[in-house]
Amino acid sequence: LSFLCSVTNKKPTQASITKVKQFEGSTSFVRRTQWMLEQLRQVNGIDPNRDSPEFDLLFENAFDQWVASTASEKCTFFQVLHNTCQRYLTDKKPEFINCQSKIMGGNSILHSAADSVTSAVQKASQALNERGERLGRAEEKTEELKNSAQQFAETAHKVRFWWGK
Repeated sequence: LSFLCSVTNKKPTQASITKVKQFEGSTSFVRRTQWMLEQLRQVNGIDPNRDSPEFDLLFENAFDQWVASTASEKCTFFQVLHNTCQRYLTDKKPEFINCQSKIMGGNSILHSAADSVTSAVQKASQALNERGERLGRAEEKTEELKNSAQQFAETAHKVRFWWGK
């Protein structure tokens, strides 16, 4: 089974958790069950000391056992789910129990991705600033050359006028 954590772009924003299944030999997924994020009460990682793909989700009126493809996929799903809950749930946030500390900690995949994006933006900004400075110097040099050319043209005109007399 696979899972999706989706958020609509309509107002008000709605987030949902969808359990899907992909049958062998098929590229499409079939929706099994879907819950609104507000219905989620508890995320149970089952054993924080062991990398396992199993976990349980407790909803308002349902309990569902899940198995991710890998323990890593479970960890990524928990990070996305935790961050989605923090962002979109204002009142009742679900409890995350028996989860590895790295899931809610500062070293999450999402924080690493955010750090990478921030770093890339800073580098791009620095490159733009440097380019802007070079363009500014080029504009100054162009203005100097233009003034020099105008002075030369004026002098040449005076010389020609003087020789012409």
